[in-house]
Amino acid sequence: MHTDLVAALDIGGTKIAGALVDGHGRIHVRAQRPTPAQEDGESVMRAVTAVLGELAGSPLWGRADSIGIGSAGPVDASAGTVSPVNVPGWRGFPLVERVREATGGLPVELIGDGVAITAAEHWQGAARGHDNALCMVVSTGVGGGLVLGGRLHPGPTGNAGHIGHISVDLDGDPCPCGSRGCVERIASGPNIARRALDEGWLPGPDGDMSAAAVAEAARAGDPVAVASFERAAQALAAGIAATATLVEIDIAVIGGGVGKAGDVLFTPLHKSLADYATLSFVQRLTVVPAQMGTDAGLVGAAAAALARKQDATGAGV
Repeated sequence: MHTDLVAALDIGGTKIAGALVDGHGRIHVRAQRPTPAQEDGESVMRAVTAVLGELAGSPLWGRADSIGIGSAGPVDASAGTVSPVNVPGWRGFPLVERVREATGGLPVELIGDGVAITAAEHWQGAARGHDNALCMVVSTGVGGGLVLGGRLHPGPTGNAGHIGHISVDLDGDPCPCGSRGCVERIASGPNIARRALDEGWLPGPDGDMSAAAVAEAARAGDPVAVASFERAAQALAAGIAATATLVEIDIAVIGGGVGKAGDVLFTPLHKSLADYATLSFVQRLTVVPAQMGTDAGLVGAAAAALARKQDATGAGV
């Protein structure tokens, strides 16, 4: 890839991170601000502008010729707008236009955060070398993205691969999205913890009621904690198998906090996958942990900006 730089923004409900990234995925300059998620839309935009301003203060800024943004969603790349569930002040907020204005007219590429992490894992991480992959983030929510035919497949609005809202339980619990029995309603961290508590799991003396605490209890053999992770693994397996059956992916990468649970999640996940991924063309599907860590959103946003630039110039990677 080119040696010039791109700017990248990773926008979530907790923090807004920015970086200048080169064509090898290396981060040269960083900036970050907390997201004022409960304030009005202009306050959130001021935090974005502050991050961009800090990056622009670097002597390297002049080498950045485009910007990639990975944002909590839903996003609408076709309209250039974002409506992050966890940032109520932004509903149909014209982020692409505002970032373009703030940077003197640089071209902007917008994708959802699940798609950004997918781009990073495909470029530098666990899905490297795979032409057809699903990458998932399993944490407070469940997001994802697809690589098909060797290229990122964000879809027209930038949300393709949003596996968290595939229904895997026809008569399941209502999901806040309006559907029922969604993967997210069963497999997200808060839902793993909620189910364990409902079934009688008791937190330790520290009072930690998170999915990480449930994972620790499961490792120690607590049957209720084990069962909650098995149920999450089953939901993930059904969603992954459905995706593989539709579009023939051969690897699924799982990141996010719940993905860090290790064998407590992956052992029942491999077992459940064998129950759901049964057709000949999906039997070689593998599921692996993500490798990119906390910089995945920034590196993936940069990858999207670089890909757009190559498409525009006809240059190869």
